[in-house]
Amino acid sequence: MSTIILAIESSCDETAVAIIRKHDDKVEILSSEISSQIDIHREFGGVVPELASRNHSLNLRPLIDLALSNAGLTIADIDAFGATAGPGLASSLLVGNTTAKSLAIATGKPFISVNHMEGHLLSPFIEQGTLRPNLALIVSGGHTLLIHMRDFGDYQLLGSTRDDAAGEAYDKVGKMLGLPYPGGPEIEKQALTGSATAFQFPRSMLKDGLDFSFSGLKTAVLYQLEKLDPEQGKPIAAAIPDLCASFQQAVIDVLVYKTITATKQSGEKTITLSGGVSCNKALREAMQIACQKHQLDLLIAPPALSTDNAAMIAFVALQSHLRGHSSSFHEDINPNLKLVS
Repeated sequence: MSTIILAIESSCDETAVAIIRKHDDKVEILSSEISSQIDIHREFGGVVPELASRNHSLNLRPLIDLALSNAGLTIADIDAFGATAGPGLASSLLVGNTTAKSLAIATGKPFISVNHMEGHLLSPFIEQGTLRPNLALIVSGGHTLLIHMRDFGDYQLLGSTRDDAAGEAYDKVGKMLGLPYPGGPEIEKQALTGSATAFQFPRSMLKDGLDFSFSGLKTAVLYQLEKLDPEQGKPIAAAIPDLCASFQQAVIDVLVYKTITATKQSGEKTITLSGGVSCNKALREAMQIACQKHQLDLLIAPPALSTDNAAMIAFVALQSHLRGHSSSFHEDINPNLKLVS
């Protein structure tokens, strides 16, 4: 027997619709469509909420039709509808969440409210189709989390960011360096030709618990920029690759060290890595090397399932649906929704 889920993700500036099907023990992504707004927001150096919600409204209906067409299905074939309820931008969340509720009401099918961060948390398991206990590092634009996942819905928060998340630090440093928005991919690109040891940036709170702090690192980059004097023979442009490589290495060192440390506390032998920042190849390679050294298994969500997408939302909705759980149509969005209280 098959179970088919359609889910919508609209927490920030990506409009996404996906349809997945579970048959026996296999989970298949039948369609995963994303309409990006990066080019729209780039000229403003960040996401403008009013523009994001307006474009969600414009893009969502055509995207649903495209997802159904590519999956070879009609709306009547869907067994349940899911949507992101938070965290995210309120005006953006409302568009996708309300649309999914409307589809569920119109078809008489269940509606399932999904935490965006739970989508990231479970994304490394989508291709496997089944879950298993793990120590998870989630690194996205606004969050850096260490989660001990014992089972679906059984999560323990071990560490989180006290100020800037890793993704925020990337974007803010990118802006300081005059790189295009979003800063993360641009810093990674520049770092390829730079030296990771050119500048000695701090590894904040490295051995002080499992929480993260990247604001000091961001400030250290700013102070270094002020020291670089073009009149003394080192133009800022020439220093950008080294600045990017040194900054990136500082972030990676903290993320990897604290993740490995957290496995000792949790007792888990499997690490998962997810979230938009996990697309960074240097981070993936460093985590893989560390896991091999400590004899740990590593599962990483593929890049298409690491950035914001609806397939991960559909996968969480599927897990809830299979367990007989659904959400009230009166349940509201929550821009500050937490994964673990």
